[in-house]
Amino acid sequence: MFLHYRLVSSPTETKCLIAWYPYQSKQKLRSKFFNKKHLALKTIIKILITTLKDIANIRKDYIQGVLSEQDILPDAIQQFEKWWSEAIASEIEEPNAMTVATINEQGFPSARIVLVKDISDEGFSFFSNYNSDKGQQISAQNRVALLFFWKELERQVRIEGTIEKLSEADSDVYFASRPRGSRIAAWSSPQSEIIADRSVLDQRTADFEEKFQNQDVSRPPHWGGYLVRPMNIEFWQGRSSRMHDRLKYIKDESGWKIVRLAP
Repeated sequence: MFLHYRLVSSPTETKCLIAWYPYQSKQKLRSKFFNKKHLALKTIIKILITTLKDIANIRKDYIQGVLSEQDILPDAIQQFEKWWSEAIASEIEEPNAMTVATINEQGFPSARIVLVKDISDEGFSFFSNYNSDKGQQISAQNRVALLFFWKELERQVRIEGTIEKLSEADSDVYFASRPRGSRIAAWSSPQSEIIADRSVLDQRTADFEEKFQNQDVSRPPHWGGYLVRPMNIEFWQGRSSRMHDRLKYIKDESGWKIVRLAP
């Protein structure tokens, strides 16, 4: 985009200058230009840059794909694995990143990004500190929501279900596969607790490095895996003009029921 600018001295010239910008932005510029004549060039450019960054004007039209009932699989997990394979093939960064939303003791939703570590017929698994805010909220309320957002594919997957701990054996197997530094961190960080400053973590890390010197780092008893068993899974495909495709799988006694939701 090329900007043609000049000092303005009349409302007529001002109107020509701002004809390229969205209506919302015109009002802002008119109030600036009409009240002052012969604005300095630097001031004009500053106003234009600010206008171009107007948050309300940030938008994208989704045109990459469609999602129809004829193209999906009857099983929700199999459909997820299909989309997962396409996300991997697209080489997008961290396709395994997902939002995990829990409910805190005040009844507020609490969300954070974690990495899914396994996808099976049973559901979705991830690992964390059981003593963290997340862990305590899960202990009090075993219903959670997950969200995958693959912006490069203009897709979301929304999941709601129940959550439970994985077996200690499963947690041990995964913990042993982690880099040594990550295993030390699982011991060192009192996750979600208030600490005085960064030096607390540095000192605790040094202490546990010394404790496990020349030996394997075992899994802390307060650290392990979770399994989310989905009750419903929604597949969202962005479409033009916000008329997105939304197909939702709802689990019942006979399997998965599929419905279409309005965008």
